[in-house]
Amino acid sequence: MLKGDLAVEQSKTLIRLFKSMKDYIIENQQLMITQRDYVALTESVDSHAADIKEIKANMVTRADLSDFMKLFDAGVEHEEILILDGQPFKADLAYQKIYRRAKASLIIIDDYISTKTLQHLLHAKATVSLTIISDNKARPKLRKSEYEDFIKENPSRNIDFITTANKVHDRYIIMDYGTKDMRAYHCGASSKDAGKKITTITQINDVSGYEEMVKELMANPTSVLK
Repeated sequence: MLKGDLAVEQSKTLIRLFKSMKDYIIENQQLMITQRDYVALTESVDSHAADIKEIKANMVTRADLSDFMKLFDAGVEHEEILILDGQPFKADLAYQKIYRRAKASLIIIDDYISTKTLQHLLHAKATVSLTIISDNKARPKLRKSEYEDFIKENPSRNIDFITTANKVHDRYIIMDYGTKDMRAYHCGASSKDAGKKITTITQINDVSGYEEMVKELMANPTSVLK
């Protein structure tokens, strides 16, 4: 809070206030200000000016943040995205960029889900239908109350939950299933854990063999959160 634009503006306002007071006193000698008071007032103005210089020197500018983002942005547009251990920020960015590409639907196949999985899905377009196929095996599991809180905060983002029926080992992202724009990604780690260890997200070039897999999984029973 001490390094934002508001802090700078407030400090500038204080400087202008003290300077106005000093100028007024000089112009109105009848106020009988003592030498000690005048010196104290001058020192206060100088102190605030120094504070502004220090704030500006330590501020993170929009340009700085842009350069920082580029370090992680590099490599997340490729068909194969390598995410090293200790790169959770890059992992989040990769999943979010992939989700934004969906035009009609987004299906997440992952037995290990959490609130972070839900937060990633917020980056999909509002018109995209969302489905999570999962047996919810994470420890702790995604709870019904957590999903209800998510819906309260994002009422337009309903998610359908379907079980994997213990048939799936790997993780997948399927977008625009059943359309000419269908894409599929194989994910080495769950989106909630990516960046904790070395992992890769790979786009699958031939999705024809995955349509039947998705069709079978979509016919599974509804997954009920508890």
